[in-house]
Amino acid sequence: MSKILVAFGSTTGSTETLAEEIVEKLEAASHEVNLTNVTDIEIDELDTEYDIYLLGSSTWGDADVEFQEDFEEFYEDMEGKDLSGKKFAVFGCGDTSFPNFCGAVDELEKRIKELGGNLVTSGLKVEGEVEEADLDNWLSKIL
Repeated sequence: MSKILVAFGSTTGSTETLAEEIVEKLEAASHEVNLTNVTDIEIDELDTEYDIYLLGSSTWGDADVEFQEDFEEFYEDMEGKDLSGKKFAVFGCGDTSFPNFCGAVDELEKRIKELGGNLVTSGLKVEGEVEEADLDNWLSKIL
């Protein structure tokens, strides 16, 4: 059994719904999961003893990648944080009509790598509702 933090930022509710689906599946597999809105935690939460950290943000903006507004501050606070030895996976919702589909996922992964964190799998990028098989496959790579 793993202890997992799932932190998300959501404006329209899509990323929150995705986070809840992730948690439901993890709990069904007997993992201890803490689901939280990114506005309810501080960056020091990444210093706690979780086995893995799942971070979720939707993507906004046409040309430049914009994080979901609640996630922006957390992302900025990550700068300079030592994430060595920590395991991460990233998820997010976006719109394929924009040139940087789920670019916030890419930016989070880049920052995690720069700070020494270990990405256990590539990010889960979703438009609309997630396909159950895609979610199951992504979670299997994490666990």
